[in-house]
Amino acid sequence: MPRRFFIDDRKGFTLVELLVVIVIIGLLATLVIPGLFKKLGKGQYEAAKAQLASIEQALDQFRLDVGRYPTTQEGLNALVTNPGVDLWDGPYAKSSLLTDPWKKPYQYQCPGSHGEFDLFSYGKDGAPGGEGQDKDITSWE
Repeated sequence: MPRRFFIDDRKGFTLVELLVVIVIIGLLATLVIPGLFKKLGKGQYEAAKAQLASIEQALDQFRLDVGRYPTTQEGLNALVTNPGVDLWDGPYAKSSLLTDPWKKPYQYQCPGSHGEFDLFSYGKDGAPGGEGQDKDITSWE
């Protein structure tokens, strides 16, 4: 006679136990998630500062080759494609570097109000001024 297995004594979780676990996970999430978003915002701000430093290096390399910084009209795209300059030996930067972590283009002016050029991002809100993640990130500060 073949052996037959019967599973009559099944054990599992009750609905109440499952609801308690879900409530505990929800409480933990409300404590942890706001802290993660703060870290994410700070990380984007720090990434923008690092990108500004990389763009400044690319601008300096452009100046070493060409003898001047790109004009405001040429913009930062002069670091990626030749704007019609004879001594251009680029590309000096990747095009993806020219947008901030919030997917907005970096602002560039040459000559600048704060130095030979001004390079900045308006932060998360995309508007001048602000605090926290909305604070402007500049090359002169």
